[in-house]
Amino acid sequence: MVAHTVTRSQPPILGVSVLLRRNRSVLLVRRGRPPAAGQWALPGGKVEPGERLAEAAAREVREETGLAVDDLKWVDVVEIIDRGDDGTLGSHYVLVVLEAEVRSGRLAAGDDAAEVKWVAAADLRRLPLTDGTARVLVKLAGR
Repeated sequence: MVAHTVTRSQPPILGVSVLLRRNRSVLLVRRGRPPAAGQWALPGGKVEPGERLAEAAAREVREETGLAVDDLKWVDVVEIIDRGDDGTLGSHYVLVVLEAEVRSGRLAAGDDAAEVKWVAAADLRRLPLTDGTARVLVKLAGR
């Protein structure tokens, strides 16, 4: 068994992810930078100090997709802990997942998103999804 040693004294990083649906599709972004570069995920990112979760969610969606959102609702919390092969902590993220409605805007990849697109539910298995995104989508599949 690998020991779980923490070599950094940084607290977990708080972030948001936003679930946007259109018909039987969800909006995903392909990450352009670490963590999870090249993988597909819900739009989102870090919460800035003093920023409310809904404000961070709306900002991140706007920066990554060009869309303005409203009617944000809490959906889930996802914890992502990455460790090296030796058990050393690499990163620890706590993501609050919110669902929102698209209010306006024109879909275009921005900020750290390499690509953004609506993905039909039937096509989700064909994409390399982040673990957190896959867990959220599986959990919400019945809704």
